[in-house]
Amino acid sequence: MTLAASSIGRKVLMALSGLFLVLFLTQHFSINLLSVFSESLFNQVSHFMGNNPIVQFILQPILIFGVLFHFTMGFLLELKNSKSRSVKYDSYKGSTNASWMSRNMILSGIVILSFLGLHFYDFWVPEMNYKYIEGLPLDSDRYFNEMVHKFENPARVGIYAFSFIFLSLHLFHGFASSFQSVGVNNKYSKSIKSFTVAFSIVIPFGFIFIALFHHLTAF
Repeated sequence: MTLAASSIGRKVLMALSGLFLVLFLTQHFSINLLSVFSESLFNQVSHFMGNNPIVQFILQPILIFGVLFHFTMGFLLELKNSKSRSVKYDSYKGSTNASWMSRNMILSGIVILSFLGLHFYDFWVPEMNYKYIEGLPLDSDRYFNEMVHKFENPARVGIYAFSFIFLSLHLFHGFASSFQSVGVNNKYSKSIKSFTVAFSIVIPFGFIFIALFHHLTAF
């Protein structure tokens, strides 16, 4: 396999893993949005997702692998690109040849990965402790209150907002580029671009709205 073919293959795999994570992001946002409109419905859906064996023992490990794979592949590609740029060209001007977002995907990726660590600490770790370490009885009404409790802290809300702004920037470039990497470049490209731009704004800022909503209504 040539170096070029290997590089293209990595980009395709990264694009596919990115598209998979976009699907999860959409699902996660849809469930969280329920908390704004119905505490009861949010608790019911969260309870189902948190106790369904297919979700917990099949989809959840796949998701964790997808996250690790996507970011690992991103770091490897960035390292390869950095080495290939060891010889600087006078004609290269970063701000002219590429957007800020495309030149700083690794930075936004690090911010997002750091946020995921906090998010796992806030929600996933307590959930694993509740169910598998302490072995407490099932309580289908606890999810809403647990989430609202996290958003009572203004510092945590600020961190979430900051992280989702970087997620928006990451999606602005990465989501559209994923379609190009997998060969979707046809008469629908303009529509796809418009959709990815809208998605990159609506979903991240929707998460920010949810965090602010629960922070402001918690008292």
